[in-house]
Amino acid sequence: MKKILLILVTVSALTFVACNDDDDNAPRTSNLSLNISGLENLGSDFVYEGWIIVSGSPVSTGTFSVNDSGQLSQSSFVVDSDMLSAASTFVLSIEPSNDPDPAPAATKILVGDFSGSSANISSTGMVGDFSNSAGKYILATPTDGMNNNERSGIWFLDLASGTPATGLSLPTLPAGWKYEGWVIMNGMPISTGTFTNVSMADDNAATTNFKGDVNNGPAFPGEDFIQNAPAGLTFPTDLRGTTAVISVEPDPDNSPSPFTLKPLAHGVPSDAEDHVTFDMGAGPVREISGTVTR
Repeated sequence: MKKILLILVTVSALTFVACNDDDDNAPRTSNLSLNISGLENLGSDFVYEGWIIVSGSPVSTGTFSVNDSGQLSQSSFVVDSDMLSAASTFVLSIEPSNDPDPAPAATKILVGDFSGSSANISSTGMVGDFSNSAGKYILATPTDGMNNNERSGIWFLDLASGTPATGLSLPTLPAGWKYEGWVIMNGMPISTGTFTNVSMADDNAATTNFKGDVNNGPAFPGEDFIQNAPAGLTFPTDLRGTTAVISVEPDPDNSPSPFTLKPLAHGVPSDAEDHVTFDMGAGPVREISGTVTR
């Protein structure tokens, strides 16, 4: 009987030690919490993905989406404790929903360094600082060779000296981002084209369906709305009373509509004359920011 009791005690002790060993070897995890406002719904083809930078290398913290109200589908993520405590920086990127690449995409939108248990993150350090952005534009239609539609085109240039000059003062964007011009007509945002250099024609200068048939216009961003109007609009048009906007778009772009970041905007005066230089003001969103807590 004593021998049986001794065997049972020994087995129990071994089992207890084995369980403790398993517990000791189990990975330790901690929660990473996000508090971000201003992000937009990316649709079904793209998601946001968080990353912590550990010894210079990115480690994913998980993906999430955002609804039309700006609410995150998930704001708390389980992360390896050792990795999280060693992280120096948090980065948020925009990724394809079906992403075969384990590395972060070029479209990084927020970044911030950890200080203790938290990090202040913003688009300023990642996409650009738009606090000093400025813009000028004129109304004109140089691509149709006619003088009767001059208020149907917009060009982001400065004509104050009588000679076309660069009209936009914007920071150079990192890879993964482009600028895009827009005119809001009857509540519809119509693109004037994407660009990365404010002193050159935009990307679709030679291929846009809207311009006239005489030439491609000046070597600056802009558009003539002469033909092939979208449903609900008529070209040529009159841009007086519309709104001109410069946005910052992810590349590749998630939507045919303007992205959240809009550093410049201006309501075209109802009495605007063509070939007169107008100043743009601050757009509705120049920065997205938030906090990360570990």
